[in-house]
Amino acid sequence: MDNYPGSGYKRLMELGMRIFDISASMIAILVLWPLLLAVMCAIRLEDGGPVFFIQERAGFHGITFKIFKFRSMVTDAEQKGTGLFVDGENDPRITRTGRILRRTSLDELPQLINILKGEMSIVGPRPGLPSHIEEYTRKQMRRLEVKPGLTGWAQINGRNSLTWPERIELDIWYIDRRSMRLNMVIILGTIPALLGGGHYARASNFSFDDSGDTGEKLPADNTAEDVYHEAVSSR
Repeated sequence: MDNYPGSGYKRLMELGMRIFDISASMIAILVLWPLLLAVMCAIRLEDGGPVFFIQERAGFHGITFKIFKFRSMVTDAEQKGTGLFVDGENDPRITRTGRILRRTSLDELPQLINILKGEMSIVGPRPGLPSHIEEYTRKQMRRLEVKPGLTGWAQINGRNSLTWPERIELDIWYIDRRSMRLNMVIILGTIPALLGGGHYARASNFSFDDSGDTGEKLPADNTAEDVYHEAVSSR
């Protein structure tokens, strides 16, 4: 709780959110274990490769952690391309099972493990790559003020159809109004958002040009965590 200075109310809210994260994650794993097992079997049977995709992401205050996902691409995806595809649906590296997982966001379910470990929360901005964090402007760095989430305000208000500046604005809007009540609104809104479908994220959507921001970038000589703390200390 020392990472959340402020009033007693805020500390109590953070404690309540952590208790909720742990309880909800454990319940979700217990309820969804048949589905999780089926997904693992489908991935394994398709090409015999590993079930999980593990990648380093930047979390709370820029601290990096290993994020878990169900693997949705072929095992040698990095050798077959850089991942910068205009239309992810036509990415030849995505497996048949992977297309279903991405369309339904089932590939994100292993992040329940990250939530139990305290690296993520049920609700929050989606975690970015450390290399992307090092390119953030001071305004965009605010995304690191809270733990990254499995779902978030941006995910129920456009999801991957949003441009990068739009996601930033929605994430900051959430951070400024963060509460248990808003979290419940987001959680309840996630299912219809998923059922509504949507396209995969496009590389062309990733831009650090943010309207309303000065565009001032921070030095990227250090880690994402170092860059975050430099941004905070210079406010």
